[in-house]
Amino acid sequence: MADEGAFDRFIERWRKNEGGAERANFPLFLTELCALLDLPQPDPADATHEHNDYVFERDVTTIEDDGKISHKRIDLYRRGSFVLEAKQSRIKGAAKEVPFAPELDLGLGTAQGRRSAHRGWDVLMRNARVQAEDYARGLPPSHGWPPFILVCDVGHVIEVFADFSGQGKNYRQFPDRDGFRIYLEDLKRPDIRDRLRAIWDAPQSLDPARRSAAVTRDIAERLAKVSERLEKAGQPPERVAHFLMRCLFTMFAEDVALIDEGVFAELLDHARANPASFGPMVEDLWRAMDKGGFAPVLRRNVRKFNGGLFADRTAIPLAREEIGELYEAARHNWRDVEPAIFGTLLEQALDKAERKRLGAHYTPRPYVERLVTATIIDPLRDEWERIVLPTVERERAGNPEEAIRVAHDFHVKLANTRVLDPACGTGNFLYVALELMKRLEGEVLEVLLDIGGQEALAMETLSVHPRNFLGLELNPRAAAIAELVLWLGYLQWQIRNRGSIHDPVLERLDNIRAIDAVLAHDPERPKADGSGTELPNPRRPEWPEADYIVGNPPFIGGKDIRARLSARRNPAPGAGRGGHIRTGCDRRLGGGR
Repeated sequence: MADEGAFDRFIERWRKNEGGAERANFPLFLTELCALLDLPQPDPADATHEHNDYVFERDVTTIEDDGKISHKRIDLYRRGSFVLEAKQSRIKGAAKEVPFAPELDLGLGTAQGRRSAHRGWDVLMRNARVQAEDYARGLPPSHGWPPFILVCDVGHVIEVFADFSGQGKNYRQFPDRDGFRIYLEDLKRPDIRDRLRAIWDAPQSLDPARRSAAVTRDIAERLAKVSERLEKAGQPPERVAHFLMRCLFTMFAEDVALIDEGVFAELLDHARANPASFGPMVEDLWRAMDKGGFAPVLRRNVRKFNGGLFADRTAIPLAREEIGELYEAARHNWRDVEPAIFGTLLEQALDKAERKRLGAHYTPRPYVERLVTATIIDPLRDEWERIVLPTVERERAGNPEEAIRVAHDFHVKLANTRVLDPACGTGNFLYVALELMKRLEGEVLEVLLDIGGQEALAMETLSVHPRNFLGLELNPRAAAIAELVLWLGYLQWQIRNRGSIHDPVLERLDNIRAIDAVLAHDPERPKADGSGTELPNPRRPEWPEADYIVGNPPFIGGKDIRARLSARRNPAPGAGRGGHIRTGCDRRLGGGR
């Protein structure tokens, strides 16, 4: 294990060599880095490429837009871990060939250190990332998509991008916008060294979804215990559900600093010793969160949340054991909760019939992401990368105002894009769509900042927001959970990426509607002959306008419709949507526009 002095010597050695020849320097730099971190060094390359799983200059075959087959080389490749593309940015006055812009003068002067603020350098690194992703696309199918893309400016920085879905469609800054650049001097930090070692040797251990799933499951199991006890005590299930959702959001709010950190957990801890105090204290807090202002129980002001969640601030009396379960749930870091599965687990925790198989079934995040990417993100990203970005790069030097306008117009379009899930359940498809669209929005804003600085960003008054995501859901409780999931995901994103959050924190949007997406009708009434009930005036329900439709409703084959839905709900094959779905058609929405 290298001592601290070895890291200091490595940093000083490579600082002196910034701006050198990339092809000559990058193998030496990375070999020395591996030795410093006690990582295995790359293997000698095999001539057949079949076993070149950890080598420099790994050959890949790519297909160009015109159909031409090209042979390219990955600077450093480790199967199952990463594709690394190396550059060495030119210090002014030094010779350096940059394939994307041969005459690019980065204007770096002779100063060493962090260059992330310089626009030319950002272009160089962004182009290198695109190149690395193209190389990953050219790997043999048996290798799969690497979880990491690394872009190395030799002797200066390594940029880290991750996609743990195995799809290679959504590489994002890892771990976040603030920390994805590992500068040379950051190697002095033990946590950064551990992160690099994991990228090399155990990349899946860095997947935040693994930790999130465990945390989310434990919380759901505790809620299931509370829900079961309250229902046995005679509390109505819907009242229990909304009460627990208020508790959960309050736990989240204290962990992301929307209210003071730890105050709700402290309140619960106090109430364990005095259960009778639980109701009055919680209702006092929720009253303040609904309206904003001074909360006597906390002896401080709180933000205005509103949005309808705390309009009913009734607290169900709890025994010491139930308060203890909520306290343990509150002790988790709610920043780690995964909204994509949280909604499903919460619904199972609150549903008596589903409670016994809590966590046994939910749609996995990679499946949801794959469907959302193909349906929504691919067409948006295709427009961004094939039409907008080339125009921006062409105009940025001679006509920056036009470059800003083109990027701004795309951002306006993105911020007005509406996504509908007509059988949204607890909202996991809508949440994943929100997160992936926010990632794309982040890239657009980075480009605007790169071209025009803060002045360009000041033009961007719109953003991707929960209001963009629309849902229809027959189960009112699931619909309420879906709305909560969207807000949790949105607020998580804003906080992780230093986005602003204005009061009221929650808005009343009514974007998730608890209705039947297939059949609308007047109130059910008895039949005239007394033989049962009927649904008068059956008709197609009004769906909200949307740019994309995505979702995963239950599959019902045409031959099973009568048995599953009954004749009164589906009077004739193919009539459920006014004849818009053919007889025998698969009723599952696999995503579409």
